[in-house]
Amino acid sequence: MGCGRVGSALAKALEAIDHSVAIIDQDASAFRRLPTGFEGSKVTGIGFDRDTLVEAGIERAHAFAAVSSGDNSNIIAARVARETFGLENVVARIYDSRRAAVYQKFGIPTVATVRWTADQVIRRLLPEGVASEWRDPSGKVALAEVSYSPDWVGHRVTRLENACGARVALLTRLGEGMLPHADSVVQEGDLVHLCLASNRLDEVGRILSIGPQQEAS
Repeated sequence: MGCGRVGSALAKALEAIDHSVAIIDQDASAFRRLPTGFEGSKVTGIGFDRDTLVEAGIERAHAFAAVSSGDNSNIIAARVARETFGLENVVARIYDSRRAAVYQKFGIPTVATVRWTADQVIRRLLPEGVASEWRDPSGKVALAEVSYSPDWVGHRVTRLENACGARVALLTRLGEGMLPHADSVVQEGDLVHLCLASNRLDEVGRILSIGPQQEAS
């Protein structure tokens, strides 16, 4: 939702990696920002209106991004996508970073404009695998954000570490980084950042994609 500079760049980036894209804007002239040859659907309407969302294909969508110019519109649309249509991968762009943590309590990941990049939004929409964030000069050690099965929620980070053989360097919770301790528990919505050997990125991603009960069996 939203075909401004952010929305059009996001649509272009997603289509470039072979995803089908539908983009909504209440101003039809906004679609001129889309690149020539854009093959996705263009729907004129209010992005939190259910009929508009259905027209855009939300009932068969994998993810939804609300990136219009209005905080309220974005969070309403994101909540409709999550609560009415049951989408798990939803992200809302929020201009006021002070309100972002409040909105995340609704279960909607938010991205504040001052920290926004298309890569960050795509990472929230397609939370799969491992995203390397830093490597040491030798290339042998990496800091990476790793997606994990929802079954890890409620378990201590130490159990997660033991399962994958990597160290949890930090958690991002409600938009803020925190250093975990021995009793820290993974909570819903946490982003997990691991320090690990670079050659184990794919392996660790596979391990954490299954829950602890499966891993232990």
